[in-house]
Amino acid sequence: MARRLRFNGTGSGEGGCPAVHEDLDSGEVIVQGRPITDPDDLRQLQYFDPEREVAVVVPRNTLVDFGPRDETPRIVDLDAFGKLFENFRHTARRIETRRRYASDEADKTYTQFVRGERPTWDMDTPWCHTIRRQVAEGARIERVRIVDHPATVGQRYLLAYAEKNTALGEKIHNLSREDAKRLALPEEDFWVFDSRLVAQLVFDQADNLFGAELITEPAAVNRYLQAWDAAWHYAVPYEQFAVLVATEE
Repeated sequence: MARRLRFNGTGSGEGGCPAVHEDLDSGEVIVQGRPITDPDDLRQLQYFDPEREVAVVVPRNTLVDFGPRDETPRIVDLDAFGKLFENFRHTARRIETRRRYASDEADKTYTQFVRGERPTWDMDTPWCHTIRRQVAEGARIERVRIVDHPATVGQRYLLAYAEKNTALGEKIHNLSREDAKRLALPEEDFWVFDSRLVAQLVFDQADNLFGAELITEPAAVNRYLQAWDAAWHYAVPYEQFAVLVATEE
């Protein structure tokens, strides 16, 4: 059976060797690079079996940047998670993967939407003030929302909610679940702040958000950034996607 490999990254600007992959099942690391062939070099290698092994050259930074590390998960509560939106400087990007969010259903606008009414958005909340300030200072806040076929009630509500997001200065795009699977996007819901910090959202079994796991390992952050780039490339503005969803109802 073929291995399930995940591409961690490459130190090459051309996208080739050297590169690091990780076996998702065994945890083994696979390194590709320029092979060592000089006999004098090979003789200096300890415990090297030329009949079964191949030695390759990899820049030190490639292993530092993309080699996996074992780290204890760092979980923060909702208050600490909220501070991230006040303190990031340049970009906040999210991929929303879930079919429902309990917090949405607790909002009166959700009830209005389900009744077929146009929601009356509250544009004067602390969250709204934070987002407006960040956008006014030049920050970019962007989301890709994954939508099933057919769309769930929660996903259709978020298509409507995008009106509020956009009014605050966010950029909202949507992507079908089929395309997300084709692109092998992560199944977890996450934010990436300033291309250096990932906040992977943590939900309970009732779809309530209760915290976030903070990830700063360069190789892991790089994987989320690659997923973001792919999602944003293929996603379409929510206005266009909403028209497609409406024709399917």
